[in-house]
Amino acid sequence: MQILARYFHAINLIMKETEDMRLPSLPNTIIAASLAFAFQCTATAQQQNGSVEELTRAVTELRARIDQQQRLIEALTREAEGRAATSQPVPAAPGLDVQRGTGSHIAAITAAGMAGAELDVSEPDKAAEAVKPVGQAPKQDGRPPEIAPPFEQPGILTQKGKYVLEPSLQFGYSSSNRVALVGYTVIPALLIGLIDVREVKRNTFTGALAARTGLTNRFEVEMKVPYVYRSDATVSRELFTGTAVERVFNTSGMGLGDVEFAGRYQLNQGGPDKPYYIAGLRVKSRTGTDPFSVVTDCTTRCVGENVTGTGLPLKLPTGSGFYSLQPTLTWLFPSDPAIFFGTLSYLHSIKRNDVSRRVLNGESENIGDLAPGDVFGFNFGLGLALNDKASVSLGYDHSSIGRMKQNGSNVPGSVRTQLGTLLVAYSYRLSDKRSLNVSVGAGVTRDTPDVSLSLRVPTTF
Repeated sequence: MQILARYFHAINLIMKETEDMRLPSLPNTIIAASLAFAFQCTATAQQQNGSVEELTRAVTELRARIDQQQRLIEALTREAEGRAATSQPVPAAPGLDVQRGTGSHIAAITAAGMAGAELDVSEPDKAAEAVKPVGQAPKQDGRPPEIAPPFEQPGILTQKGKYVLEPSLQFGYSSSNRVALVGYTVIPALLIGLIDVREVKRNTFTGALAARTGLTNRFEVEMKVPYVYRSDATVSRELFTGTAVERVFNTSGMGLGDVEFAGRYQLNQGGPDKPYYIAGLRVKSRTGTDPFSVVTDCTTRCVGENVTGTGLPLKLPTGSGFYSLQPTLTWLFPSDPAIFFGTLSYLHSIKRNDVSRRVLNGESENIGDLAPGDVFGFNFGLGLALNDKASVSLGYDHSSIGRMKQNGSNVPGSVRTQLGTLLVAYSYRLSDKRSLNVSVGAGVTRDTPDVSLSLRVPTTF
């Protein structure tokens, strides 16, 4: 009770001593500082068993500081009136500056008053420097947020004037079995004729170097140069050779793959709880080894009558053999703390005329006009930031490949193929300019590679 009594006694003294001052014009922060100082003085006097004289000295000291602050406010008022007269921008309101923590004059006064510091009222700018900004809000450039990329296309556009160099390594493994029955059955489960059984195991390593740059904050271009190594092992019990005889056919190939060029443009501004839309176009060349230029194990021909060989290539190609165009539309939807994303794509391969295949004796077997089936694709996923450096993404990628046509007709035995892959990706930011991305894919359909692994290290310059 004695402390409270002395507290209110000190308040009354302050009010009496400052009746001649314009307290209503003082900021609330100065009044709060004064009251806090008065309470501190009261508590200090109570702890030291002080007298009313000590409180009086404290109030006198407080009044001297209030006089200094009042003179500083008057100086700031004159400065503001001078800027208004010369059409210069006037500083923001004191309360807003204090909330922003941008080091305004009033924030400096309040902090100095609470700390009991002496202010030089002759130079207001130096007083404002007593408190430095505590931070600055990040710039909003309207670009999509960054995620761990589970798919080939990146999820964030490159800033204007920046360059990204991305080395990558990808591994894929697939296996398939094929059984061909040539004959007739007398009763179910009893075949009279020949059997062709093949088991193919395929390993593919692709090292690539991609470079992209932002022409604007919403448009980037990219070039990708791959180098491919492939190896196949085929175990077969072939037609016309007796079912007890097995043959292992090993082949491999390495070289430059198909160079790709791409461009991506952000269609809208986007933002929190607003989707981003990014349109893209990818162009694939024929720089890799053509599948029709490698030599097969056929002596004279691989199709039709008098077939002499399996038709398997003695050296594996590193390219597709067709020019391709692929437009895409990607969307990203930030919903803190997750990011939803997805892509729609369509791949069209340009038709080739008068295609020929090479056989063992050096001759060429004419195949005719070939048009690969178009590919419709889509993917979707979810990205989640674990902290300021690590993130994880889950996704699914699906492609539907149409039937190939030869001389305007569907190739016999060619059917629409469905490829589905589940993917998990991890990303870790090694530094401000470099990050590490790892993704794992598992095939969920028969024709999809069983497993795929990829490693990317994008570096910004």
